[in-house]
Amino acid sequence: MAGIYFHIPFCKQACHYCDFHFSTSLKYKEELLLALKNEFIQRKNYIESSTIESIYFGGGSPSILKPSDIQTLIDSVHQFFDVASDAEISLEANPDDLYSEKVKGFKNTDINRFSIGIQSFFDEDLKWMNRAHTSQEADACIKRVQDAGFENITCDLIYGFPLLTEDKWAQNIDTLVEFDVPHLSCYGMTVEPKTALAKFIKVGKTAPMSETQAAKQFIQLIKKLEENHYTHYEISNFAKNNHFAQHNTNYWKGVPYLGIGPSAHSFNGSSRSWNISNNALYIKKVGNREKYWEEEQLSLYDRFNENIMTSLRTMWGIDLNTIKTKFGETYKNYLLKEAQPFLAKKHLTSKKNTLKLTSKGKLLADYIASELFLIE
Repeated sequence: MAGIYFHIPFCKQACHYCDFHFSTSLKYKEELLLALKNEFIQRKNYIESSTIESIYFGGGSPSILKPSDIQTLIDSVHQFFDVASDAEISLEANPDDLYSEKVKGFKNTDINRFSIGIQSFFDEDLKWMNRAHTSQEADACIKRVQDAGFENITCDLIYGFPLLTEDKWAQNIDTLVEFDVPHLSCYGMTVEPKTALAKFIKVGKTAPMSETQAAKQFIQLIKKLEENHYTHYEISNFAKNNHFAQHNTNYWKGVPYLGIGPSAHSFNGSSRSWNISNNALYIKKVGNREKYWEEEQLSLYDRFNENIMTSLRTMWGIDLNTIKTKFGETYKNYLLKEAQPFLAKKHLTSKKNTLKLTSKGKLLADYIASELFLIE
């Protein structure tokens, strides 16, 4: 099994916190769509699997495209791979793109899951983030998508930024619970270099992010969602009734995937590659069949560390038998030795030959993973 990721590098406007590759100009839209199809033909052999169980459209804002554009790209996958009958086919969408006519259009495509970038139901928060939609559009688009018959929905929320009080955060969560949205992805606000948010903090236009606030709101999030029967299956992800995200789950479990589009990443088990982050140059190089990606072969150390980083974030944890099988007894023993301080502090548990984060440990997930890495 494997996955396909399409990076659609277009947005209506730049969110202040975003450092993903995108353009606010649709000038090269048709040329880029052609390049995406051509890259797929050129790079389809990067992954060995002939069966695809997830197709994911990310960005940028892929919902800015016409439904027919999206379906054409899905058709290109069917042309060269067997797509599982129950494959998850997801589209990231902004609320302002999900107007009635557009949603009806997507109903006539193979899209069966929406990932909606809500972020907040408060207009002052959305303006602070420089989001393109309003709180009214956030509310209305969920109803519209559900009324159209799309049941498999996930919504994104952001916490840990200065405007977000605990009461507002509770209301954001409650709104999605009341909508019975089966999957939530919730992220702490991070300040990436070269973003507008980083500049605003530097010049004192906005307050810096508070780790204390983020930790408190993360705990608030876990408690509230667990009370409403959501499973916390990955640090940032929660699902009801086993609506786990197939695309993301495959990533955390090390399943190969092919990334198509400028800045897209790919992974086939032994190597990782990433495309250039320049729309015009990407289009030119794909058209001329020049190399437009960089690639690195992953050493045993790399693959071990990646397994630690991704597995530890999930409810399934690090399977020590898998570590032994994939990397050998020495790696397993090293991992157990390095885990002892975190087991003693109850940041990790060890049950049934599996290492998992505790509630306390989830607050330190990245730090714990880095301490378990094996450095050459």
